[in-house]
Amino acid sequence: TVHPSTLRIMDELGLLDDFLKRPHQRLQKIGGWFGDKHVQLGDFRGLPPRYNFIALMPQWEFLDFLASQARTLPAFTLRMNAVVTGLVESDGRVAGVRGLDAAGEFELRADCTIGCDGRSSTVRAAAGLQSEDVGAPIDVLWFRVTRDPAEIDTSLARIGPGHIVVTIDRGDYWQCAFVIPKGGAEALRRQPIEVFRTQVVSAAPLLEAHVGDIGSWDDVKLLTVTVDRLLRWSKPGLLCIGDAAHAMSPVGGVGINLAIQDAVATANALAVRLREGRASDEALDSVRRRRLWPTKATQALQVAIQNNVLAPVLTGANDELAVPLPIRVLNAVPALQRVFARVLGMGFRSEHVESPAA
Repeated sequence: TVHPSTLRIMDELGLLDDFLKRPHQRLQKIGGWFGDKHVQLGDFRGLPPRYNFIALMPQWEFLDFLASQARTLPAFTLRMNAVVTGLVESDGRVAGVRGLDAAGEFELRADCTIGCDGRSSTVRAAAGLQSEDVGAPIDVLWFRVTRDPAEIDTSLARIGPGHIVVTIDRGDYWQCAFVIPKGGAEALRRQPIEVFRTQVVSAAPLLEAHVGDIGSWDDVKLLTVTVDRLLRWSKPGLLCIGDAAHAMSPVGGVGINLAIQDAVATANALAVRLREGRASDEALDSVRRRRLWPTKATQALQVAIQNNVLAPVLTGANDELAVPLPIRVLNAVPALQRVFARVLGMGFRSEHVESPAA
C-alpha cells in the first residue's frame, strides 16, 4: 500500500510518472463493512491531485522499480540472492557486513552500514540492539483468492461476528488478510481447511465464489505481528531504520511508508557527512531523534485500533457488531474523513527530499 507520503517522495525525485506506469490500483476513498453496514473512513481527494490516492502495487513491481532507477546511479550495486550473516567490527566500530551468496562467503566493508532488513533483522540482532515491546494482540494469516475484474468493491476491512478479513485489490486476485488473536494460528490449523473457508466467507461474502482457491493450509501464510521499537537505533558505524528499528502492525498498511520516511531522513542527515568522511555517532543518532516521535505516534494509533476495534471483535466482546463511536463519527462527517486520510496518507512529520541533485 503506497501512501501519498511515498508518492510525494517519488514526485520530488522526478520519478512519479514512471512509477505509476507500473501495474497498480488506486484508492481515493477507504471504508469497510461491519456486518451488513458499510462505513466510509477516509477520503484522500483533499490532498494535491498528484498524490491524492493510495497506490496498491505488488511488492515485486515496487522493488523492481526502485532497483531499476537506482542502477542509473554510478555508486549503486545490488547483490541478488545474498544474505547477511553478521557484522564486521574494527576498532570499536561496525565496519561492514559478512554475508553468503552463490559464490560463497563474502565480506563487505563500509563507512556506514544501514540495517533495513525488516522485523526479523539480522543486523540489529548481530549489533545487540535492545527493543521494547509496544504490544500486539493479533496475528494475520495471508492468502489469495481469484477476483472477478468486473467486480468493483474498494472496501478494505470486512468485519463479521468474531472474524475480520482485509481484502486488497490486486487486479485479477484479492490479497487477503485474516486477522486472528495472538498465537491462535496453531489451534486454527488443526481444523480442516473447510472450517477456515467458512470463517472467511462469514466476514467477506464477496469471496465465496472463489474461496475454494484456498486449497489447503499450504496456501495460508502466517504473519506474526510485532509492534516494537529499539531503545537505540545506532552504534558507531551502524544505523537501523524501518522495521529493523521499529516493527509496525499491519493496521493501516503504514509500515513501508514509515520506513521510506526514515530512509529520506537518513539521506538528508548523512549524505553530505558521508561524502566528507565518516558519519559521527551524533549524526547517526540524529535520525532516531527526528523519527522517534512519528514512530511513537503511529504505533500508538495502531495499538488503539488493535485494542479498541479489532480485539473486541475477535474475542466476541462485540457480538452485536455495533460500530464503534469513533468510526460512526467518521462515517457521518465527510470533513473528518479528509482529516483522517491526511493523517493516514501523509503520516506524522512527513519528510522532503533535500538532495541538491534532486
